[in-house]
Amino acid sequence: MSIEAEYLRIIIERFKSVKSLGDKTIEQLSENEIHWRINEDSNSIAIISKHLSGNMISRWTDFLHSDGEKPDRNREQEFADDLSSKNDMIEYLEKGWNTLFEALKSLKEEDLLKNVFIRGEKHLVIDAIERQLAHYSYHVGQIVYIGKQLKGENWESLSIPRGKSEAYLQEMLKKHQPK
Repeated sequence: MSIEAEYLRIIIERFKSVKSLGDKTIEQLSENEIHWRINEDSNSIAIISKHLSGNMISRWTDFLHSDGEKPDRNREQEFADDLSSKNDMIEYLEKGWNTLFEALKSLKEEDLLKNVFIRGEKHLVIDAIERQLAHYSYHVGQIVYIGKQLKGENWESLSIPRGKSEAYLQEMLKKHQPK
């Protein structure tokens, strides 16, 4: 396997991992909780999700052939909390993730060193991918943080719970020990 093919495989897995953290957080939240904001200048999980999806749809539609900032994108509208329900939010977010994964799966090894444009700025494809992974991780991290604060002691951990590090390490070592 080439390094380019391995990179494409790994990057898809990384995006899936980021998506999973957001999905598992959103599953724990109520209809009201997805709209909670600490103040008027902050974003709710619904707003962050709407922005994520709008970005994904713009960046990854016709990825190799058109600027990633599509003329029909209304970025400012992404920050209006106007999704009527949790299901609408999830549906719109899934549209974004599906657009991303379809674009990534269509890439060929030789595409990684091609140029794409975002707001007129030239990027290597590999750089554009990494840029979006960082951006989406940042926003999903916000979603997780808000969700964890809202749920408090009812939060279902998405990683190794406090006080369980050693047990987890031993479990992983046993699992991956040569047989």
